[in-house]
Formats: sequence, structure tokens, C-alpha cells
Amino acid sequence: MRILAVSDTVISSLYHPKLLEVFGRIDLVISCGDLPYAYVEYLVSKLDVPTFYVRGNHCAQPGPNDTGQLSEPQGATDLHRRLARQNGVLFAGVEGSLRYRPGPFQYSQNEMWLHVWSLVPGMLWNRRRYGRYVDIFVTHAPSAGIHDQPDLPHQGIRAFRWLVSTFKPRYHIHGHIHTYRPDTIMETQVGPTTVLNAYGYRFIQWELTT
Repeated sequence: MRILAVSDTVISSLYHPKLLEVFGRIDLVISCGDLPYAYVEYLVSKLDVPTFYVRGNHCAQPGPNDTGQLSEPQGATDLHRRLARQNGVLFAGVEGSLRYRPGPFQYSQNEMWLHVWSLVPGMLWNRRRYGRYVDIFVTHAPSAGIHDQPDLPHQGIRAFRWLVSTFKPRYHIHGHIHTYRPDTIMETQVGPTTVLNAYGYRFIQWELTT
């Protein structure tokens, strides 16, 4: 399985009519937030593969509006506080970042704990039915102490670190942390879990064994 993960900034080479010719086969798309919904919709329409997303703290708020602005990417599945299964892969997700100003998709550490706890019954059911809790944990913000930064907007989420340590997904894919230096750490191994910062885009080649 070849997965395209995207986050935070539009990449012109992806927003391109010859996307498949340039990058080859893509089986699944994951958006970690702070991207225009139209950009995610373009990937859905161009690739015609299952697409999952969470919103970032800079995403437009969903709901009726009269501005013509999209409130969600059509054709993609919102993972916030939800579990999903696609092509044998088990997903779970949580949107947003820590609250640092008025606005949507920002939460306290305690609220993030509630989001994570809402996933636990479903992960326990996954374990009973499929033999594992979750394969890919998708978030906008990073885990505490992994790829995060000391300022409040970019501090990591303690509940995410607990989920990774307890349920041991194969991947934790996040965004939110912008990278501008080539030596920035974008991938970290935490036990059996590979933690990836999807800023811009990342390709994941994974042979799932069930």
C-alpha cells in the first residue's frame, strides 16, 4: 500500500494535472489539517482513492455560510473522534491543536484527553475483532515530546503520547509543525510506532500484514 500524507501547506507539484504521472500509484490519502478544503477535494477527484482527514486549527469552521467557502472536503472522511477501517487498515483520529487564542479546533490538554478517551472503546473492539487496536493514528498536533515545540500553539498533546505508548499504532501521522530546515527531524521511532510529521507531504510504503 502506498499512502500519501499531506498537511499545512499546498504543494504545487501535487496540485498538478499530471499528478499520477509524476508520483505514480497512490492507494490512500491522509490529510492532517490546515489545508484548503478545495486542495483535499482535488486530491480526492484526481486520485479517486479513499481519503481521510482531520482539521487543523487554521481550517475553516464547518456549517452553513454565505461566502461560498467550503466547510469540508467532499469525498473525504472526517476522522475526528472516530475510527475507520479501509483496505484492512484501522484508523483513528483527533483534530486541532492546543487552545492559544479564540477560534475553532483548539482544545485544552484536558479536552484532548476526552477526545482520546472517546476512541478507546472502539480500539478495544478492534483488538477483539482484528487482533490489534489501531494501525494509523491521525492528528493535527504532535504528541508531547515528539516533534513539538515549546511555545503554547505548538506544544504536543499528552493524551496522544499516552495513546501511542498504550495502543502502539504502526504509524502516528501529524502535521502542525512547520519545517524550514533540511535537518529538522520529521520521523521518530517510539517503540513499534513510527511518528511522521506530514508537513507538505510524505509518502509511506507499507505492506500490511493482518
